[in-house]
Parts: sequence; structure tokens; C-alpha cells
Amino acid sequence: MRQAGRYMKDYREIRKKHELLEICRTPELSATVAAMPVEQFGVDAAILFSDIMIPLLEMGVGLQIVEDVGPVLDRPVRSLEDVKAMQQLETGRVSYVAESIRLTRKALNDSVPVIGFSGAPFTLASYLIEGRGSRNYLNVKAMMYTRQDAWRLLMEKLSRVVSDYLMEQARAGCQVVQLFDSWAGALSAEDYSAYVLPYMCEIAEKLAAAGVTVISFSTGNSALLPLMKCRGVGVISVDWKVNIDDAWRMIGYDVAVQGNLDPAVMLADRDFIVDRAKAILGRTSGRNGHIFNLGHGMLKETPEENVKALVEFVHGWELDK
Repeated sequence: MRQAGRYMKDYREIRKKHELLEICRTPELSATVAAMPVEQFGVDAAILFSDIMIPLLEMGVGLQIVEDVGPVLDRPVRSLEDVKAMQQLETGRVSYVAESIRLTRKALNDSVPVIGFSGAPFTLASYLIEGRGSRNYLNVKAMMYTRQDAWRLLMEKLSRVVSDYLMEQARAGCQVVQLFDSWAGALSAEDYSAYVLPYMCEIAEKLAAAGVTVISFSTGNSALLPLMKCRGVGVISVDWKVNIDDAWRMIGYDVAVQGNLDPAVMLADRDFIVDRAKAILGRTSGRNGHIFNLGHGMLKETPEENVKALVEFVHGWELDK
């Protein structure tokens, strides 16, 4: 349901000895952590253990990952000159990511698929421009609206980076890759269509042409869901702010969907969790193409026994059908 994280005791033990970016950059550690949810909870896929900031780091962007804050950049990108000065990503600099994927598959004996991922261009651009997470993305929108030459160049650069990065993950053994666009929900449908969608479609089409299945993930604005259906996108993630059956009708049944459970539900008792899971499964009516999942990442406060109970329930429900 997501990569291993602070909700897992074994992961917290590793984090006592190693910084997050150290784990991401050490294939043996990354693979160990990636395998944990499969080994402990029996989820149906592993997720590369990494961070969306990795490509930016290897492009020479100075940043730190601050506990409970997230990425904080040394110097935000605010002008055309700043964008022009950005390095491109040399894929050799992320060879440790490819090795992490190979070791993850080996650790799990290819028993489940391995999902790769990258931050999508808009989300990466948001961190670059704002310098950290933001509530209103004023600096991002100011660049989109008033410095469109800088915006276009930045998105073109990031699109190439993301395409190359995900292609490397697929070559290393990921059977599917995810474009992770957490912050796109801050945009109107009009702005998403004008300033973001062309780059997302370009990436998805490149990957699909190489035979790579793409999951498109965003949260926060259900009006974007039909727009996310680029040629090349095989799966669209749905957050918890819209009923999954309504979302699927909006998207169209020729694309798979995943998600829809509010991560906060995982803090409740088992009966409540099961009731919410039943509601989602009932709304999909057993239709092929639904991947049961959370609508965003697992909260660090989530009890491990709740994760196990949910996985067991969903697997049992599937078997009953």
C-alpha cells in the first residue's frame, strides 16, 4: 500500500542507525526495507524504497530532508537564469537505484511485482520553486502565469529527467512505474491542462512506447481525474475525497484505478477499517481493474496490526468472490 516507513518497527530500527538518504543510496539497505511490507503483511507488490528528491539531488540541487518538515532546498529556483543553470540528470549517477531494484527482486524471489516511482514534473518543480512544501504555491503560480519562458524550460528539463529516470527503473526490473504528483491538486483543471498535462502525457507516452505500464497519482482535486487519462497511462490513483465509483465513471472504465481509502481510517479499530474497506470494494462491484489501496501514504501513527488486518480482509474478500 506504500513503501515501508515510520509506521513499521523494523524500519524505525534501521533509521536509528542510518539517515533516510543513506538508506536510499545504499542498495542493500534499500532492498531490505522495500521487502519489509511484503514479508510482514503480504501485500501484493513491493515499492522501490527511495525518495522523490533523489533525481534533484543527483542534479546538484542542494537540499536537506528535515524531520517532520520534508525537503528543504538551500536555494529555490525563481528565474529563467536559475532554470538554465540547472544540470541535467546523468543516469549513471543513480545507478544505485537500479541496483536497489535488482536486489529487491532477488530478496523477494520475484514473488511479487516491484513498483518504481518518480516525483512528477509539477511536484518536483513546486519543491524547486517554493524551496519546501507549501500551502498555496504562490511562487509556483507566479512563475506559471508571469514567467512562462522559465516555466516551460523548467518543465521540459524535468520531463526529460523523469522520463530517463523511470526508464532506468524499468530496465532494472520494475514491472510498473508511478508518476507521483502529490501537489497537482492545488491547481484548477484549467491550469493543470495548460501548464502540466502536456508534460505528463509526454512522459507517459514515452514510457508506454517502451512497454512500461504507468500509474498516475495525484490528490486533492477530483476535477483533474479525467484529465490524467493520458495516452500511455494504465492506472489512475484516486484519493479519498471522491467515491471510487464516481471517480471511475469520470475517468472511464478502459483505465484501471487504485486507492480511495483515507489513510486516517487506519488509526481506527479493525471493525471500522473493515467497514470502510467493504464500502470501497462494494462500489467497484467486483469490476476488473481495481487495485485496492490507500488514497495517499501510510501515516506514521498507523498500528502494524491494522495494516495486517486490512490486507487479510481484502485478500479474503477477493477469495469469497
